[in-house]
Amino acid sequence: MNHPAPAHRPNIVLITGATGEFGAAFARRFAAIGSKLILTARKPEKLRPLLDTLDVPVHVLELDVRDRKTVEAALAALPAEFKDIDLLINNAGLALGAEPAHKANLDDWEVMIDTNDKALAIITGLVLPGMVERGRGHVINISSIAGSYPYPGGHVYCASKAFVTQFSLALKADLIGTGVRVTCIEPGMVETSFSLVRFKGDAERAAKVYADTVPLTAEDVAESVYWAATLPAHFNVNRLEIMPTTQGPGVLAVHRTPKS
Repeated sequence: MNHPAPAHRPNIVLITGATGEFGAAFARRFAAIGSKLILTARKPEKLRPLLDTLDVPVHVLELDVRDRKTVEAALAALPAEFKDIDLLINNAGLALGAEPAHKANLDDWEVMIDTNDKALAIITGLVLPGMVERGRGHVINISSIAGSYPYPGGHVYCASKAFVTQFSLALKADLIGTGVRVTCIEPGMVETSFSLVRFKGDAERAAKVYADTVPLTAEDVAESVYWAATLPAHFNVNRLEIMPTTQGPGVLAVHRTPKS
C-alpha cells in the first residue's frame, strides 16, 4: 500500500512490547514510510513473522522492560546507526485479572505497576536526554480510556493508566522549549489478545468482551499514533482519546437498598 509522504518522518523509532498486536501494527506503519526500527521483546523469536514482512533496518533488543539494568545496558550498546532515537513509543503494558480489589492477586498488581508505569518511566528517562540534546524527538505513550473512566475490577489497571496520562502531561510541561513532543494515546475497546492475557488464557471469557460489537483494531490505533507522530514539528497532540462507535462512557453505578 502506498502512503503519501508525511509532513514529518521519524528516522529511528523505538517500540516497546513489539510482539503484541499493537507493536506489530506500529512497526508496519512506520516501516511503510522508511523509518528504521528498534523493537523490544522478551522472546525475540516471536518477532520472526513480523520481521519477515519488514524491509527497513531493524534492531531487536531482547529484554524485559521491567529490568532497569538490562534496559540501560541495551540502550547504551545500540549501534551508532540506531542511537539517535526520534520517536519512542511506550507500548509495553497489560491488564491482569478483573476481580474486585479485595479479591485481587497482589502479584498481578505488581506486574501491572512495574510494566505499565515503572518500566515506561525508566525507558523514557533514559531516552529523553538524547532527544533534548538534539533539540528534537517525540515520546508517544499508550495509555487507555481506563485512565479516565474507572470501572469495577479495573482498580490497579485503571490507576496505572491514569499515571501514564498524567506522566505524559507532566513531561510536556517539562519539555517546553526543548523541541521534544509528548503525546498520550488513549484507546477504548480494541480487539487484540489483551483480554486473553487479562483472563490468563480463558478464551471464552475473553471473547465475551468483544461479542456483538465492532471494536477498534490494532491498525486503527497505529493510524492514530502515526498521525500524531508525522505532523509538522510545531504541532503537538497532547492527548488523543479514541473509541469504537459502538462504545461510550458509562453512567455512575449506584447501589440501592430498598427500605423494609
